Amino acid sequence: MESVIRLLPYADADGATNMAADEALVRAAAECVASLRFYGWTTATVSLGYFQPRAVRLTNSNLANLPWVRRTSGGATLVHHHELTYALALPAGAPWHSGESWLLRMHRVITAALEDLGLLGKIELVGQHPIKHGDVLCFQQHTVGDVLCAGHKIVGSAQRKHRLALLQHGSILLAQSEHAPALPGIRETVGVTLNCEQVQSGIERAFTVQTGWRLEPGVWNEHELQTINELRREKYATAAWNERR
Repeated sequence: MESVIRLLPYADADGATNMAADEALVRAAAECVASLRFYGWTTATVSLGYFQPRAVRLTNSNLANLPWVRRTSGGATLVHHHELTYALALPAGAPWHSGESWLLRMHRVITAALEDLGLLGKIELVGQHPIKHGDVLCFQQHTVGDVLCAGHKIVGSAQRKHRLALLQHGSILLAQSEHAPALPGIRETVGVTLNCEQVQSGIERAFTVQTGWRLEPGVWNEHELQTINELRREKYATAAWNERR
């Protein structure tokens, strides 16, 4: 039987809405609905990893005045600005999991897509030796499987589980943000300018080739939309969640 992934439409939203949508995605995966979505941010936004203290964003003057949200996934601080963000949510068990980390699998998919878009020979996966260039920003910390372009991290991802279903979301840094001048994107490192539509289309093609699965365009159902609104209002837009650490 063919494996089918629901492909949700691209959307820009604020931080609380994006995180609420990602949680709704993994809840659907726990009910055996596999989904992939791509999205952007209506304004430059900081997201903190689940375990980070809220005060960490105040250690960087470029971040202190930006809107911010706490993720449910781990990792360090992200500045979401000139990027394409993805979220993949998969049910537990076969055929969705092969024993290999989805972080590596998805990063190979993204690498293949970027190579077809002009970055052949210019990107690589981090090997067995992580590198840490800073303590706050995620993209200054190179961990195994991250994607580098000219020595700079341009793709990083994080995971969480809900009732054994997997959510993996990550960022593809297309260009440098003035709020994170230490982090050059694809445009600055190799002089290639890509837009979100180009990269999304490339990833969709590479994903179907490498997995053999079918991406089927779909939409959020009414229950999911209600869940997103509730999670945004009652969780991700609240001080109780964002300032919990």
